[in-house]
Amino acid sequence: MPDDIRPQNALELSPIAGQIWDLKYRFKTPDGSAIDATVDDTWQRLADALATPEADRASWAARFRDALRDYRFLPAGRIMAGAGTGRTVTLHNCFVMGTIGDDMGDIFAALREAALTMQQGGGIGYDFSTLRPKGALVKGVGADASGPLSFMDVWDAMCRTIMSAGSRRGAMMGCLRCDHPDIEDFIAAKQTPGRLTNFNLSVLCTDGFMTAVKADAEWALQFDGKVYRTVSARALWNKMMRATYDYAEPGVIFIDRINTRNPLYYCEQIAATNPCGEQPLPPYGTCLLGSINFARLVNDPFGGNATLDLQALSDLVRVAVRALDNVIDISNYPLPEQRREAEQKRRIGLGITGLADALIMCGLRYGSAEAVTATKQWMNSFRNAAIEASVDLAVEKGAFPLFDPGKYLAGLTIAALPEALKDRIARHGVRNALVTSIAPTGTISLFADNISSGLEPVFSFAYTRRVLMPDGTRREEEVSDYAHRLFRKMKGADAPLTPAFVDAQTLSPDDHLVMQAAVQEYVDSSISKTINVPEDFPFAAFEDVYLKAYALGCKGCTTYRPSPARGAVLEVKKEAPAPVSVVAATAATYEHPIPRPETLPGATYKLNWPESDHAIYITVNDIMVEEGGRQVRRPFEVFINSKNMEHYAWTVALTRMISAVFRRGGEISFVVDELKAVFDPRGGQWMNGRYVPSLLAAIGDVIARHMSEIGFHVETKAPAVDPKVVQLKDATRDRRFQACPKCGTYALTRQEGCDSCTSCGYSKCS
Repeated sequence: MPDDIRPQNALELSPIAGQIWDLKYRFKTPDGSAIDATVDDTWQRLADALATPEADRASWAARFRDALRDYRFLPAGRIMAGAGTGRTVTLHNCFVMGTIGDDMGDIFAALREAALTMQQGGGIGYDFSTLRPKGALVKGVGADASGPLSFMDVWDAMCRTIMSAGSRRGAMMGCLRCDHPDIEDFIAAKQTPGRLTNFNLSVLCTDGFMTAVKADAEWALQFDGKVYRTVSARALWNKMMRATYDYAEPGVIFIDRINTRNPLYYCEQIAATNPCGEQPLPPYGTCLLGSINFARLVNDPFGGNATLDLQALSDLVRVAVRALDNVIDISNYPLPEQRREAEQKRRIGLGITGLADALIMCGLRYGSAEAVTATKQWMNSFRNAAIEASVDLAVEKGAFPLFDPGKYLAGLTIAALPEALKDRIARHGVRNALVTSIAPTGTISLFADNISSGLEPVFSFAYTRRVLMPDGTRREEEVSDYAHRLFRKMKGADAPLTPAFVDAQTLSPDDHLVMQAAVQEYVDSSISKTINVPEDFPFAAFEDVYLKAYALGCKGCTTYRPSPARGAVLEVKKEAPAPVSVVAATAATYEHPIPRPETLPGATYKLNWPESDHAIYITVNDIMVEEGGRQVRRPFEVFINSKNMEHYAWTVALTRMISAVFRRGGEISFVVDELKAVFDPRGGQWMNGRYVPSLLAAIGDVIARHMSEIGFHVETKAPAVDPKVVQLKDATRDRRFQACPKCGTYALTRQEGCDSCTSCGYSKCS
């Protein structure tokens, strides 16, 4: 690792962790000069910022720094990147936005609020159930409503625009109630390539709906008291499950359970979550996250007395709760309504990470009865310490302003609290209305020496990742799981792994579910978790996963199954057929460009690129020339036109360059090859059942099609198969992974609601 990114603390970073720190969390000037010289400098910056509201700043800064330095307490990435930098950014990860009023003024006022929030880096969640269904009468103008999905398209375009102005991909959650008249269109929305690509989608399933599904009863789809039609609840459920089975969306949120178990039921109503689902929030609710690293708290790992140090856990949790509470006061907020909501309830979301590694170190198999028992014991200590810390803060600084002791305790339905703690709450209140939440921790877990993420099992104990070097080249590094690497160091390279070493692929969905349910008992907010199932998992069993999640008391359920419909199966034929030459041209190169005749024959092709609001029209004109004693029709010039001005400059440049090449004659098939080889780092699109890696590649396809239609062909070697594009039907392919839209490597995984590439680091949480 280069000296300028080598940390000077106890845990020396791997090249992967060093790159993550340098790119994401290291404080730099706008010109790229480093202010944080080492990771210790980052910890000190964070500790000083977190201690700002304290009377004894120096003492608390020292305690915060100690909790951070050995990676035991991991604030969310937004805090690590922004705290203490003086930048106008929010330290809150996500927000649920205000209720959207059902009129044009309110809708576009809400869109403006969303844009301002995303500009500061906050992900957003929305309930679109408040918008009237498609076809409903709009009395004021005597027209039919376009429905919530049409306005979600507007939000999607806004997100794409905001994202294009910065380096971070936007994230949004779109929710719709199970009884909204447009629910079937919502369920099928992402089956249209390129639609709502910046959204995660979730259906708000009520208890009444789940009862109707079980009873195979009729279900009314209604809006504003009017029933539009009645459907079979089970048929609607099956449609939802089939879409999730094939497309991994929509997710399911058990919304009545969320509201029933909310200790703030008396002063708020929840109808949406943040983009990854771990924080159900009211209008303008804020999501403030941090995690305790269980993998760093195991005594005697892999020994006969291996156990989690519960006293160390309790002490650490108390410091972390105080740190997150202080973030509420030092953070910027995109909107005044968000600040008001945060200060009135002082919600925080302290969670865990490294749970699977901790279980492995204690000899416990993820999902086993013994692991569930241990997890409940650990989470009980975690939860009690967190609430105790919040009570202590209430004694010192005051309870959250909307605290009502009787109502609050009545709504605190998480696993039984000690009576003494309940009594303290009644007498003193709590500083933070909700305290615990299990968030996605993919990047910070990798930064912390590749511990297991959140409460997820280990996905893979070792894999190869391509690391970007300072000179722009990439080198391959083996990335191994923290517990696996520690075991090898302690027991030797040849020691057989214990039965506790299980990964996500060897576990059943029931193993995932019992762990999610066990942890949910001790979490007052919610959990972000993905249940990975194999491609050949039967649909009936898949559907049962969601019903079990509801029966076990979970607040939601998200699964991921690799599927041909989502692009899991890309097949490259083993033997490319020999190219068929319609006309074997001599490919003569002309000394001077061919002069343009006044008129030329040609054709215009309409290209609908999923990410573009307007079609793209590609015109290819041809010329007849003599080559090898024969008249040959060959492409002469290209024009590209669209109402979408976003691409104007580069399309003009592209057409001029291609046309200049065409007019010189000679071998021109390389133009098509080069265009078709371009990969868009944001991801390509599925078109006509085939993955196209970029808009440029789609243009290349059009030009190739035109060449074929006019009978022009210059024989070339069959293109070499990119080693990244493996034959997916070959038995050697690791079917756990999909093709990454950025690097093309089959290393794309789905965990905690996010796509992540283990090879190049690409991630997308929407």
